[in-house]
Amino acid sequence: MSDPSIYTYPSPLEGYQNLPPLSDEKNADGKSYVNPPAEKLSPAYDSFTSPITNDERGGFDVHIYFQQNIDTEVKFATELWERIRREFPELRVYRIWDKPIGPHPIAMFEVNLFTPAQFGAFVPWLVINRGPLSALVHPNTGDDIRDHTQRATWLGQPFPLQVGLLRRLLEKQAEAA
Repeated sequence: MSDPSIYTYPSPLEGYQNLPPLSDEKNADGKSYVNPPAEKLSPAYDSFTSPITNDERGGFDVHIYFQQNIDTEVKFATELWERIRREFPELRVYRIWDKPIGPHPIAMFEVNLFTPAQFGAFVPWLVINRGPLSALVHPNTGDDIRDHTQRATWLGQPFPLQVGLLRRLLEKQAEAA
């Protein structure tokens, strides 16, 4: 994981400064707080928050990993890949890699999510249906190293990514440009 102290972070309250204090009133459950009504839903329901891309690349990548030397994981990953393609045909699903590729240390396949609605449907579905497999969920902001490390979320056991390999690939792309 990348050291989070090397990045800067805007205040989470940006755009919400100088508002009246929040109430300490609790909901009927006695635990959660009553929130002030909003004039409209957050725009995050309709498009990914900047700087996440809302274009043909997709806002999020989901890399689903399996150990290529464990037959039960290979079989499960293949069946999961097929199920995803059938149940979520609107998503972009890539081939199954039976060996490490790029910064990914073991076999995997990738799924791209293009809208908050797709993210909201697919990620909870994957939490329940991923079985013994792990998944890396990361945004696409144009900062690939940060996206794969500091901004990434893991479902299941994380695997150490080959970030140095990703860094070298990005340097080669920059040189070629």
